Amino acid sequence: MTGVLLLRRKTPRWIALDPSGRAPAPLTLREMAAFGRRFPREGRGFFYALAINAIWPLLVLCTRYRMRGGEHIPASGGVVVVSNHLSFADPTTLTSFVLGCGRVPRYLAKASLWKVPLVRSIVRSGRHIAVHRGAVTAGEAYRDAVTAVRAGECVAIFPEGTFSDHPEAWPMRGKTGAARVALETGAPVIPVANWGTHRVLPAGAWLPRPLPVKTVDLIAGPPVDLRDLAALPLSKEVLDEATARIMAAVTTLLGEARGEAPPVTR
Repeated sequence: MTGVLLLRRKTPRWIALDPSGRAPAPLTLREMAAFGRRFPREGRGFFYALAINAIWPLLVLCTRYRMRGGEHIPASGGVVVVSNHLSFADPTTLTSFVLGCGRVPRYLAKASLWKVPLVRSIVRSGRHIAVHRGAVTAGEAYRDAVTAVRAGECVAIFPEGTFSDHPEAWPMRGKTGAARVALETGAPVIPVANWGTHRVLPAGAWLPRPLPVKTVDLIAGPPVDLRDLAALPLSKEVLDEATARIMAAVTTLLGEARGEAPPVTR
């Protein structure tokens, strides 16, 4: 059973606990606010920090988190964090979860965004990573992500690339970018289930639905085991197998968050 992130008064940090095995109660309003005060301040950049400082109070007001497994996100060094994707709210909840674990996540974005005024300032400020979709090879498309992870960054990726279209909101088949970055760098891949954001901001909705207050489950699992694949040539078969393992880990965690058995895939 993954650990539970809970705030305890008079403790210096959020600690990992493993009590009864039951899902923890959602954080209270006070605990949500306290969680935000634990976010690291360095390395966010002005505009990225501005966005975080603006959005987090809104999340405090309209959500209550249940968090488990934060101890699996390493305190330093290159790491790839992967999550399922159901809503435009996913990056906000995933970012706050990773920040609460002491890391500043960097996201992949289309290289063309670096040419858009204002947006360019935000992505540069946050040291987010350009994906060169017009590159000749997939390796070239993800070269900046590989460089960032090798430099010790925490890179967050939604492997599905878009919202899941599964009729019951289970993850779809993932794209191979996260697997490629992990295998080229040797960095751990930490799977995360992000559940409840689709109720806060449903796909296709223009405005969030703050009331009633929604519970969001965030569960991180242990690193996906890719050790047997790391020494193999980076072929399509190897990337597909690594991606399948990554998505299976995310799906298992999502089943835990939902209290349901994931569908059997063939």
